[in-house]
Amino acid sequence: MSAALLGVLGVVVLALAVAIVALWRSTRPAFTTPAERAVHDTLHTASLAAQSLRRGLDETSAAEAAPHLSRLTGADALAIADADGLLLAWHGPHLELAERFREAAVRAVLGDRQVLVELSDPGASARALIAQPLLVEDTGVVGVLGVVTSVGPGPGTLGAVTEVARYASSQIELAELDASRARLDRAEVRALRAQISPHFIYNALNTVASFVRTDPARARELILEFADFTRYSFRSAGEYTLLADELRNIDRYLTLERARFGDALEVRLQVAPEVLNVVLPFLALQPLVENAVRHGLSGQAHGGTVTIVAADEGTDCVITVEDDGSGMDPELLRSGSLDAIVSGTGRTSAKETAHVGLANVDDRLRAAFGNDYGLVVETAPGAGTKVSMRVPKFRAGIRA
Repeated sequence: MSAALLGVLGVVVLALAVAIVALWRSTRPAFTTPAERAVHDTLHTASLAAQSLRRGLDETSAAEAAPHLSRLTGADALAIADADGLLLAWHGPHLELAERFREAAVRAVLGDRQVLVELSDPGASARALIAQPLLVEDTGVVGVLGVVTSVGPGPGTLGAVTEVARYASSQIELAELDASRARLDRAEVRALRAQISPHFIYNALNTVASFVRTDPARARELILEFADFTRYSFRSAGEYTLLADELRNIDRYLTLERARFGDALEVRLQVAPEVLNVVLPFLALQPLVENAVRHGLSGQAHGGTVTIVAADEGTDCVITVEDDGSGMDPELLRSGSLDAIVSGTGRTSAKETAHVGLANVDDRLRAAFGNDYGLVVETAPGAGTKVSMRVPKFRAGIRA
């Protein structure tokens, strides 16, 4: 079992223990034994340290976590250094030992092991300094935990320092995983922005130009719609958005497309008012609608219809985007999932459809809400295509 998995399991066990203690507190008037009080105090102290370390390791989080880690280790003084051995925080007395801790921290980092320094300074109460590396799998040493004791440390003390360091490392690793996921989310949004069809932008500007002489007022209106569309699509705030905002931007996109295609493009919209404040990944709906417009009109001499429905289904909101275009062979979906769509097989060339980003949207939905919330595609030759997404109406920790 990997160190990362052990760390996550440790956090789960800790959370379960905290829940059990909370249950005890709700059913009993008070802790009646020293053992109960000790368990509660230890879990509470560990949770306080975790709150800081889950933001990553820096001067602020180290200073906040140090008092709690000191209680967990029973140290006279506790220090935290970064991966270069530079002091981030010191809690307690014996600050005069900071330079010796720095030297021990460097040795701990270079040797990737615990370093014990016995102290024999005349008149000093400190007897030992322990430097324990903070290790994160696939990253290595991210910091050093230092403990100063007034007695010679035995195996129990050394083991306790190791376990506290392992716990702190698991919290820092979770912080790095959160940061990595956030960076990935931002990268995927940038990829979607890059995939907004250059042909659409070119055609939209050409459409505006065509109205400049014949209908200047209409041209001004379309320029404003285009400006608002691009401003929203390239905004820098947040990885999530409200369905109402996403639909508003879709309306701008469709206004530009209807100006271009005229009566050849018909749009039907049905939205339940109670789902307008549902939160979904930013730009999750745009690729579905653009895909439907392109394929709904592709090869259709009489034009095409795009239908967008957002329905309230209990705890979830179900959004569907459907076109009445040529459709595709469902076997392509069974053999290659959404990759079959974005590859362009059976419809148009890969170059023309690479921008639609359906696989990107599917991945982001599953990452945000779980595997029950990916895209569902229904299609058949000559029967058009219907793409559905299910989004929870509320999910803790996810907000626009």
